[in-house]
Amino acid sequence: MRYTGRFAPSPTGPLHFGSLLAALASFADARAHQGRWLVRIEDLDPPREQPGATRQILGTLESFGFEWDGPVLYQSQRHALFREALEYLRSLKLAYRCSCSRKQLFERTGGSRYDGHCLLQPPDRLASSAIRARCEETEIRFDDSIQGAQRYRLAEDSGDFVILRRDGYFAYQLAVVVDDADQGVTRIVRGSDLLDETPRQIQLQRYLGHATPRYAHIPVAATPDGQKLSKQTRATPLDPQRPVPALLSALKFLGQKPDPALADASPAELLQWAVEHWDIERIPGSLALPSPTD
Repeated sequence: MRYTGRFAPSPTGPLHFGSLLAALASFADARAHQGRWLVRIEDLDPPREQPGATRQILGTLESFGFEWDGPVLYQSQRHALFREALEYLRSLKLAYRCSCSRKQLFERTGGSRYDGHCLLQPPDRLASSAIRARCEETEIRFDDSIQGAQRYRLAEDSGDFVILRRDGYFAYQLAVVVDDADQGVTRIVRGSDLLDETPRQIQLQRYLGHATPRYAHIPVAATPDGQKLSKQTRATPLDPQRPVPALLSALKFLGQKPDPALADASPAELLQWAVEHWDIERIPGSLALPSPTD
């Protein structure tokens, strides 16, 4: 199957340096393998979205020289597909309704691991409920191209997980698995903050009969106090008028050692250099590194 990668931002604000790392790494890896690179807007959570963020995100990608294959996909237009997958899981008893609140769970367990309460004692049919996917007792293993061999036991570590929220919105775990399969994604290059979400996605891929892509989790850029650089930590938005300095910083962060002469290159020329010299083995295996923008 032809290599297909993707970049999938959420429209909760403008792109920042951490976003650029994920976009650049996924783009360069895809193009270095003569593969497709897709852009998907993961607009699953309307209460958190900012008006105009999608337009701003796409405009910033263009100003930084990124070109993607095919039309942009919007998850907000894919609810029917997510619902079909959800009902399939429920028909096989692989998912069930859950009315437990976080407070109730903490009172019962003292932690975040779900104890299967609603699987054993189903809520009233009129109760406001989420839907959880069941976890198999078996160990989930995968080999990450950057972080190495990974092993998880979801049933012991975190328990059954939410795939439809109580407020009626589809959870990220279900939507990303359905869309990756539907778009034929074969390789996922993204931030290491999503490393621990991968076994849940692999669990759903197995339940739904989808192939598991190969994964590569790059280190995330961190603030001086060690927090992930994000909109929540007030990361500085990328400046569409100064793409080259940011791209050079991102390449250095990813261990790619760009030629200093590239400071005078155009964004397109810099991305072409990144593709031609791309070496994923140079990317540091750390989960987080200090951001050069801080």
